Amino acid sequence: MRVRVEQTPLPGIGVRHDLVTSSGRTVGVVSHRNGRRDLVLYDIDDPDSCLASIPLTDDEAEALADVLGASLMLGQLAGLRQQASGLLTEQIALPAGSPFVRRKLGDTRTRTRTGASIVAVMRDREVIASPGPEFVFEANDVVVAVGTRQGLDGATAILAGDTED
Repeated sequence: MRVRVEQTPLPGIGVRHDLVTSSGRTVGVVSHRNGRRDLVLYDIDDPDSCLASIPLTDDEAEALADVLGASLMLGQLAGLRQQASGLLTEQIALPAGSPFVRRKLGDTRTRTRTGASIVAVMRDREVIASPGPEFVFEANDVVVAVGTRQGLDGATAILAGDTED
């Protein structure tokens, strides 16, 4: 189901984007011309009345977007896991001592060696979806992989440097 977001120009202020949740709540973001953003929650009984307005710094807005994006992606992966018997999703931390720190994802040959696929990498507050073989790992990246239990165990061992090949 697509969510409809309504955009309303606010002359002299900026623009407001609102969405109505499936529970009937209206949530919005007011983007001011000066760059400020406010997260707003409207009264369920009076959609023109604001119950709360929370100012967000650029970093806070970015962090909130990252959290929502990462949780959505992981939720979708969890849904796939339920649909496919034997298919699991796992987050694998790349230890600082991994031989793949500052090396390309393709160098791991994870999918070829284990059948598990690396579908995303979380770095700090950023989610890198569908990283290609040229993607370069950094220490403490969190790898999101999909595969069988055996494949995920193999991917974990490869990323930790516990295998030879």
